[in-house]
Amino acid sequence: ERQLKILKKVVKRFENGLPLKDLAQIFEILNLCAEKLNEQQAFIEPMCELIKLCGLPFQKKKLSDEVSYSLTVSKSIAQLGYLMRVPSSEVRLQICKCIVSFYNVEPPKKLLSGYQPTSANYKIQMAELGGLAETLVLSLALVENQLTEKLWILKALQYLSSSGVNCGLMLKAQAAGRLCVHLNDADPSGQLVFRSSEILWNLLENTSKEEVVNQLSSLECVHALKEVFVHLLMHGFRNYDRQLRNDLLVIATLVAENPAAPMIESGFTKQLIVLATFTEVKIPNPLVKGLKLTYSYEDFELKKLLFNVIEVLSKDPCAVQLLSENDVMPALLYYVKPNQKPGFHDWSAAQYEELQLHAIAILASVAPLLLDKYLSCQANTLLLVFLEWCIGQDPFFGQGNSFHGTGGRGSKLAQMRYSLRVLRSVVSLCDDAVNLNLFDQGAISQLLDILKYAANKSKEKEDAILLEIQADILFILSILCENDLHRKELFGYEGVDMLIPFMQMDPNKLFSGLGHSRLLFSALDCLWSCVIGCYIAEDSFLEKRGIFLLLDLLALKQKNLCNIILGILVEFCDNPKTTSHINTWRGEKDQTAANLLIQLWRQEELELGVRRDQYGRIADMKRPLVGSFQKQQEVIPMPANCPSFAIVEISENIRAKLYSLLCKLGFENLRGLSAKDFVTLAIIRRYLDFKIGEVWSELCAELKEEFRPVSSDEEALKVISEVSEDVGGMVAALQTEMLESQQHQELREEEKAYTKIHTMHKQREMVNKSWENFLTRTSNYEALKKAKRLQEKSIETSRSKSKSQNVAVHSTDIKGLGTTV
Repeated sequence: ERQLKILKKVVKRFENGLPLKDLAQIFEILNLCAEKLNEQQAFIEPMCELIKLCGLPFQKKKLSDEVSYSLTVSKSIAQLGYLMRVPSSEVRLQICKCIVSFYNVEPPKKLLSGYQPTSANYKIQMAELGGLAETLVLSLALVENQLTEKLWILKALQYLSSSGVNCGLMLKAQAAGRLCVHLNDADPSGQLVFRSSEILWNLLENTSKEEVVNQLSSLECVHALKEVFVHLLMHGFRNYDRQLRNDLLVIATLVAENPAAPMIESGFTKQLIVLATFTEVKIPNPLVKGLKLTYSYEDFELKKLLFNVIEVLSKDPCAVQLLSENDVMPALLYYVKPNQKPGFHDWSAAQYEELQLHAIAILASVAPLLLDKYLSCQANTLLLVFLEWCIGQDPFFGQGNSFHGTGGRGSKLAQMRYSLRVLRSVVSLCDDAVNLNLFDQGAISQLLDILKYAANKSKEKEDAILLEIQADILFILSILCENDLHRKELFGYEGVDMLIPFMQMDPNKLFSGLGHSRLLFSALDCLWSCVIGCYIAEDSFLEKRGIFLLLDLLALKQKNLCNIILGILVEFCDNPKTTSHINTWRGEKDQTAANLLIQLWRQEELELGVRRDQYGRIADMKRPLVGSFQKQQEVIPMPANCPSFAIVEISENIRAKLYSLLCKLGFENLRGLSAKDFVTLAIIRRYLDFKIGEVWSELCAELKEEFRPVSSDEEALKVISEVSEDVGGMVAALQTEMLESQQHQELREEEKAYTKIHTMHKQREMVNKSWENFLTRTSNYEALKKAKRLQEKSIETSRSKSKSQNVAVHSTDIKGLGTTV
């Protein structure tokens, strides 16, 4: 009794707040009360009063007290969580109310003399420092059967979970799993589900999503999540219930993304699939019997979330069978039809368009998994008819409000974009039945029409969606026409006409970020698959100067373009008309194709780190083609069916393609080459010999690693190695001879230039001397007379000495002449 009176005096003394310096003693008192409580229930009331005082702002004397007492305060607040062990409902409720009051601070009515309240967030910071949230989560195990206490703990945790630090502490205590398991516990108020879902959302936002999902992925959690979701779906009638249902579905979707979650085992996967499709296809399932969605915003959100679940489940191979059995394909194809004017009791035009685009987007993920269903539902036919509507004149103005409707406002571009994505995803499987079905329905000509439509639209306004549409069409055409001559012939002239403008694309646009680069690659791929191998299409491409356009692109020397363009040119050279086009082409500064190819070879070797001397000659006779990275590789014995590094290297750079193309053009009579080019050409010409020697070198090294060859084999290997080295020496000697020849040629040209300069100087001196003589004659009369005498003497000397009869002799003077010239 005496102790109780003392406690009441303590409560009375600190009724306006606890000083920081006394906090440690107050919590010692609380712990003593907790021990006494097992024997005397009378300690409950004073204990609750003391805990209530902890809810008031603490009081400090100095500004520095908050920092000075931070360790003491954090430990004291942590004690609140440990006091949850006290077997008293009143105490537990008061602790929870005290924690909630940390976030709803009321200014004290009166302060102790010389004291001031701590800052508003001080207790929250100390709670984080003391780890209160973790202890509170663990205390949930003590109140599993006490609903009121459990709800108050959840309320306190809801406040605490607004902090990232507290969320981390809660996650450490397995909060997500502990909360989810009890979601379906009896609770007439509905607060249990609401507060638990709020805490789960805060955990997902403030901590590692993967860790939260892992905790929710137990069979008990998934089962509880399923039960509470179905209950809200079937019996929830308020907006609040529907919003809570949608929140739980988002959490369930995140769990479904985890392959380890037992979604299928719990039956949740099947229920979600049925709910996603029951409005489009009639399924005899008791779950949806009597269930009808309204056209409210919350039910619209539910429909979109269920569609999203289908896409998530499509990534799980184990769920594919359920998707097939529950008619997901017909349900999604239900939306592949021209938009109709909605009725009064129906989705609005904007909502229906959003659902339609979402369904078609999901179809692109689901269709490749359910090919049999895809064919049996005649999906190709539906998509082609739908695409025909997309380019038709039927008046329709897309709302463009949703994520999937981006860029489609006022047009049908969004519908076209996602329909083509479906075709692309299915065609890319290269399934003969699907592709034949598509071809038999005239897909090639229809796709060319759509491509023309998109290209014309792109001229008006170029954006990412139109570029994507064109790239997808070109990709689909590539797959359909590959290795089929008849289909290539149908692609023919019209297809080539469509490809040419893509080759004329402004190179600066390749780095715009809109998708021009992808479009160009798709066009090149289409050229390779739809034109090469069909002489009609090839000749049409050549007539339209297509080879010139390819070489113009090659001259950009962009590494990602060079590989595919060289491959196309090599294939094109099977057509005898191609080489003349390549040889005729001229680039900037009258550059020839041969010069361009040799420049690309040198650029490639520079990047590979191949050793060459300052003149471009071979520096390593034994391994003339090996780059710096290849030299660093150790010899590892491998099975015969595994390619060695020398073989793999062929596909990793463009040298093999350059060699093949120059072989097609011929190594003789190549125009526009300098001496340096001829030096490089000598290496290219022996590329195959060098590569064979490189493979033999690897073979020898592998044999030495595994065992020692017999003497005859060792001698043979030595001869082979010497032959390879001799080829390198021969090429190096040829290169030296070329350089010397070039040097002599340059010397001869230099001598000619000097002779020409000397002649010009001499001619200039003669002209100057003639001018000086002229000036002398005109300015000096004696000089003029002397010049006259010399002229007469010269004339006399030039006359014949023999006198001929009857020959007239003419005088060289003109009488009366007064000129000096």
